[in-house]
Amino acid sequence: MSPMFEEIKNKRVLITGASSGIGACTAELFASYGATVGIHYNTNEKDAKELEREISNRFSSPVLIKADLLNIDETKRVVQTFIDKTGGIDILINNAGSIIGTPHFLKMNDESWDKTLNLNLKAPFFLAKSAFSYMMTSGGGRIISISSIAAKYGGSTSSIHYGAAKAGIEAVTRTLAREGAQYNILVNAIEPGVIETKFHRKIGRSSLEGRVKSIPLKRAGKPLDVARLCVFLASDAGDYITGQVYGVTGGD
Repeated sequence: MSPMFEEIKNKRVLITGASSGIGACTAELFASYGATVGIHYNTNEKDAKELEREISNRFSSPVLIKADLLNIDETKRVVQTFIDKTGGIDILINNAGSIIGTPHFLKMNDESWDKTLNLNLKAPFFLAKSAFSYMMTSGGGRIISISSIAAKYGGSTSSIHYGAAKAGIEAVTRTLAREGAQYNILVNAIEPGVIETKFHRKIGRSSLEGRVKSIPLKRAGKPLDVARLCVFLASDAGDYITGQVYGVTGGD
């Protein structure tokens, strides 16, 4: 029997928001299986270049792509840039996302709403659209979008826009999966629960202790928990899986 995930070797994998957290861990895991990875980043150049060095030293050289996904023109060139540098794309991991502005919804302005939806829904759709167009004529591929447990619960009073965006990308996932089946393009989404990353500090959470108490497994997840599912869905093990949303939530 062949080693598990051996088929990932030489696959071309583009991961957005890959300078830290889930994205960085996912990039490193794919590289460990022999994939050529694209590390997309925006402002976090220091960590992106550090990850590039680490992967280059241990595996093969990744491709760095800088782009602001709030800028639709920059967003639309990301996939093509990766294709130009690697000769194609086999797997897209739509991981980049954040909450832009966290006021109570009664005080939320249209800028906070629009930017959060643009980053978490509009950008991943157009990235998927670009990848889908290439995969239609290249024998297929995989598109995996990182959603959030906020899509399940609707987000809090200060993250309602984030929950709405993530619910939207899950709807997009199902539509693309139905259309992609005829082209062997498999499209799925992953709903991480509470994962130990810098994301929580960025949105003002000083502690996860109270939130963790509500999780059946009584602990936060790690980026590797999500990265492993990405590899599974991208591998031959995921050949009969499309249009699905998987929770990595510790039972939450």
